[in-house]
Amino acid sequence: MTTGFSSGSSRFADYFVICGLDTESGLEPDELSGENFEQSPLRRTFKSKVLAHYPDNVEWNPFDQDAVGMLCMPKGLSFRTQVDSREPQFHSFIITREDGSRTYGFALTFFEEVTSKQICSAMQTLYHMHNAEQYDILHTPTTPHGPEDQRLPQPRPMLHAAPAISRLQRFNSYDISRDTLYVSKCICLITPMAFAQACRKVLEQLHQAVTSPQPPPLPLESFIYNILYEVPLPPSGRSLKFSGVYGPVVCQRPSTSELPLFDFAISEMFNLLGVENVLQLFTCALLELQILLYSQHYQRLMTVAESITALMFPFQWQHVYVPILPASLLHFLDAPVPYLMGLHSNGQDDRTKLELPQEANLCFVDIDNHFIELPEELPQFPNKLEFIQEISEVLMSFGVSPEGNIHSSESQGRPRFRSVDMVSDKRNGNLGSPLTSYLLRENETIARLQALVKRTGVSLEKLEVRDDASCNKDARAQCDEEELKMHQLNIQVREVFANRFTQMFADYEVFVIQPSHDKESWFTNRDQMQNFDKASFLSDQPEPYLPFLSRFLETQMFASFIDSKILCHDDEEKEHTLRVFDARVDKIRMLNVRTPTLRTSMYQKCTNIEEAEKAIEMRVTKIDHTALHPHLLDMKIGQGRYEQGFFPRLQSDVLSTGPTSNNRWAKRSAPAQWRRRDRQKQHAEHLYLDNDQREHVECLFPEPQLLLFLDYYWLSQSFRPCLKSVSVDLKYIQEARNLGTTIRQPKLSNLSPSVIAQTNWKFVEGLLKECRNKTKRMLVEKMGREAVELGHGEVSITGVEENTLIASLCDLLERIWSHGLQVKQGKSALWSHLLHYQDSKEKNATPGGLGPPGFIHDSERRKSDGGGSAMPPLRISLIQDMRHIQNIGEIKTDVGKARAWVRLSMEKKLLSRHLKQLLSDHELTKKLYKRYAFLRCDDEKEQFLYHLLSFNAVDYFCFTNVFTTIMIPYHVVIVPSKKLGGSMFTANPWVCVSGELSETGVLQVPRNTLEITFECQNLGKLTTVQMGHDNSGLYAKWLVECVVVRNEITGHTYKFPCGRWLGKGVDDGSLERILVGELMTPTTENDERMCRTPPMQQSPGMMRRFVTISPSSKPKLNTGQIQEGVGEAINGIVKHFHKPEKERGSLTLLLCGEYGLVWALEQVFQHGFKSPRLFKNVFIWDFLEKAQVYFESAEQREATPDENWQTRVRHFCRFMRAINSTSRNIGKDGKFQMLVCLGARDHLLHHWIALLADCPITSQMYEDSALIKDRSLVNSLIRVLQTLQEFNITLEASLVKGVGI
Repeated sequence: MTTGFSSGSSRFADYFVICGLDTESGLEPDELSGENFEQSPLRRTFKSKVLAHYPDNVEWNPFDQDAVGMLCMPKGLSFRTQVDSREPQFHSFIITREDGSRTYGFALTFFEEVTSKQICSAMQTLYHMHNAEQYDILHTPTTPHGPEDQRLPQPRPMLHAAPAISRLQRFNSYDISRDTLYVSKCICLITPMAFAQACRKVLEQLHQAVTSPQPPPLPLESFIYNILYEVPLPPSGRSLKFSGVYGPVVCQRPSTSELPLFDFAISEMFNLLGVENVLQLFTCALLELQILLYSQHYQRLMTVAESITALMFPFQWQHVYVPILPASLLHFLDAPVPYLMGLHSNGQDDRTKLELPQEANLCFVDIDNHFIELPEELPQFPNKLEFIQEISEVLMSFGVSPEGNIHSSESQGRPRFRSVDMVSDKRNGNLGSPLTSYLLRENETIARLQALVKRTGVSLEKLEVRDDASCNKDARAQCDEEELKMHQLNIQVREVFANRFTQMFADYEVFVIQPSHDKESWFTNRDQMQNFDKASFLSDQPEPYLPFLSRFLETQMFASFIDSKILCHDDEEKEHTLRVFDARVDKIRMLNVRTPTLRTSMYQKCTNIEEAEKAIEMRVTKIDHTALHPHLLDMKIGQGRYEQGFFPRLQSDVLSTGPTSNNRWAKRSAPAQWRRRDRQKQHAEHLYLDNDQREHVECLFPEPQLLLFLDYYWLSQSFRPCLKSVSVDLKYIQEARNLGTTIRQPKLSNLSPSVIAQTNWKFVEGLLKECRNKTKRMLVEKMGREAVELGHGEVSITGVEENTLIASLCDLLERIWSHGLQVKQGKSALWSHLLHYQDSKEKNATPGGLGPPGFIHDSERRKSDGGGSAMPPLRISLIQDMRHIQNIGEIKTDVGKARAWVRLSMEKKLLSRHLKQLLSDHELTKKLYKRYAFLRCDDEKEQFLYHLLSFNAVDYFCFTNVFTTIMIPYHVVIVPSKKLGGSMFTANPWVCVSGELSETGVLQVPRNTLEITFECQNLGKLTTVQMGHDNSGLYAKWLVECVVVRNEITGHTYKFPCGRWLGKGVDDGSLERILVGELMTPTTENDERMCRTPPMQQSPGMMRRFVTISPSSKPKLNTGQIQEGVGEAINGIVKHFHKPEKERGSLTLLLCGEYGLVWALEQVFQHGFKSPRLFKNVFIWDFLEKAQVYFESAEQREATPDENWQTRVRHFCRFMRAINSTSRNIGKDGKFQMLVCLGARDHLLHHWIALLADCPITSQMYEDSALIKDRSLVNSLIRVLQTLQEFNITLEASLVKGVGI
């Protein structure tokens, strides 16, 4: 290499490549293309070769011949005749270098006449053979098509049978004497940075030089030598002009404070898909779903893939990234990892014919047909409508339709803008649509959007469509107007997208958890570390954002972004994206002075578009650098000549080496320092890629090669921090690099079964590791306080977050069940397997067998603690659970059914057991899966089931809480006391069951059986049961031990303890009671286990103690314990209201459950109670009624003139009267409970306590030592009760039924 460019640090292009037909090796069918030999030979694909590349090699980017050859011509060689379209096609591609960073390729494919007689004869022979075969096969006569139809460039044309072979030959053949044969050839530039527009111009001008009747001004070698050796990369924030064959080429590079380099036309993506579809695709990419792009045009695949990933700033796609994947390599989509791939379509097959290995979590984008197929349960992007509106305004100002306009992209050329003359672009073979119809169409779109916008109340008056005048600056732009428009539109759209993240994550730094360890130990234990306080961050977000954000915070891209934040302590260490993003966040804070806890979803538009646009305009109007012009090279006489229409064999001797040290460019060049620094920074700054960090896989190779590239995804999970940070110590980087290198750069030729087996083994290990991490994370999040005790830090899980984790578990299960499938059936691999299992069991079920098919024997029935005698246990049945799901009409799709079944199994703590049973049918598993599939690796499968078994340690309500509208059967059993049995009981009992979602209404229970089964809409978690009787018959007194209610689908059994009498003249005279429930822990005989989550609040297991007055009676609790009890009860209510609304449990449990507020105030009033007579039951309600009588008489006498006192007295007496006059037959304790609940609701409890403490009745009925008579203790109690004033307490209907206040 020469001194001028010895480091290679600043070359614009690394290689110039020519690919095409190697006449020496002849026509070789492309085995990897999977083409059908029934096709006519002109439509088949043949192997292409790299014919030449210059220079031979550069040390900083070794030439990968196989990768370049395949990506330059992914379809191989194409043949045409003179009647076919032969327009040049441009496309770009990506190669991943050994260190993980990207190299870009830009290719122009065109057609040259075949001059080799052998090749023409070979094609003629292939046609004779093909026509003879077709004559034997096809007999049905059809309407003949004209030669034009036959010759259209379609890979798989319909073959029309004809009665005579002459007819076949005439319309579907190549005649060597009549036809001219053309073959595809490709010229390509391999560059370190993606200057797509500049490379396209260079290639098009080179092609124009060989097709033009006039020879170019200099030999082609001069221009290629210039681009390879004499054109540098522009420095950051500068522009560069260099010479093409016929005109100047300008490229400009953003500065380090701007968004990274992006040189593809974003308008093309919006034209192809429309704003709505783009935003849906963008959401899928941010949530790291599997994304498959589908198009006939390679450049469309590349443009959409690059545009979507560029719009993610400051986040980076972390997974498999293959923008161009030929249809022949479709089986690569079997990889059970998130990916973004582009699949080439042949233009014939529609979506239904495309058999994809896994679709449960797939976003399928049919680019050519303006169509996108989304996975289920995709959350909406925050502020979606306002966001679409803002993007639309930008697009319309450039004359681009927000709805998409696929025809404007038909040319596969550069984007068309309204201000540009719609003239024919003959150089590219692109014909613009007539100007008038174009403007008309656009105006209709604008009119439609304006009508829509007016309805939403937003003004569009300021929206102006740009015209030529808007760009007429004093200094004329050096690049053409069209290209400037592209840059302006790109930066405006990108700024709008970047602004969304800046607004959403303006306070993200507050929630970053800085490690307490040194870097080395942090790196070692990275998997166990939490790097971001997700729960606190989500609690600060507006509620509409939560479905999206809770899932986004779980992604690899977000974790990697936070890792790099943790590892970079100052601006110097930060990688480019983080530095730019943090600067924007700081700016927003200065402007808005936002409070971090402000929960607002107010949409704030992007404000820095103008500034970003000006920077670009400055660079293209005032060129900073001009490269050395092409010049004559030291070539021999006669070299450099060419034949028109043929791209020549270039002179390798002059192109293989660069200029020597005394070359004049070296003398004129800028100091070498900036070039070296520039090369080191280029990926970090403008591709936002570090050499040490990339987890992408952007290469395209035969199967083992790509699969091995995919392995890198698994490896990278372990080394995420070191791969993502510039600052982390080199030894970690080296460690990751050494591990990654061996599998990221395997030899293309190595197609051995052992390599493929090893690769699939990596997938199996990766899936198992992901399962382990996911189950651990879910358990740690779920176990709450216990997790803290185990040293995992304080965590709290919200319902949204729990839902997100379960959804991601469902996705993982789908990927495991999709791995190694023999034949795909339906969109959900898991549900398909379950259906096969159901069919096989139902076929084998004998009519005389025990119970329905699929049931496990009685010995394995579940028992419920204490409830076993009350109701027969539910049998455990995988198939019965499937039937429950199949009977739910609301779930329409296989994917939805699979997810519902997983949720139900988790709620029943049967997921591991059911899946073990499913996989125990080894014959079925063998029939459905290949040998290498995860489900056929016995050890890994066992470990996987073991990890899932750990979910049995916690209680999930993921089925009950999600399917809130479905009908569910419930079974109720009333258990009377065994000692004082209800055999003589004559009245008619009834119950009313209430849950968090709704209640049943009164249900009559048969007196003889005391049980009932009914179906109603999902009640949610059960909270209370109201029960009573009609007091009929001779013996209407009934001592009830408890009521048991079971959900017949989930198996959840609730016990509602009572332990009290219902009847007049017994206990407190109540004919009905409100019971608060507790969830019973299910166990099996073989599977005794303790549930480690704290139980739900319970109702008292014993009857409430009425006060038996005797000289020796002493209070159970002392004043300190009573105060503590009141404090705990109030604290529970306060915590309840500090949770997000959707995450709150039942308030009834906190008010009326064990140790709830009612119980705590009972202890207050029972303390120091005395009675006039022995053995008489005196209730708190008796005391309150006496106080009421006193207050009413005092009020009448108007003994106390204090207005506040009178208001409180009036309230107290009104509530007492209302409760006493209710039509319900509730006893004295029930009335006291109702009074406490109503007092809490209306914030009156502290007033009433103050009234009662000063009431003369209190001194008569309480000992001197009673808490209610201790002034300081009463004041303390009043202060504690006052904390309830700030909360809006809504009572469950069952608690206050019949009270009209």
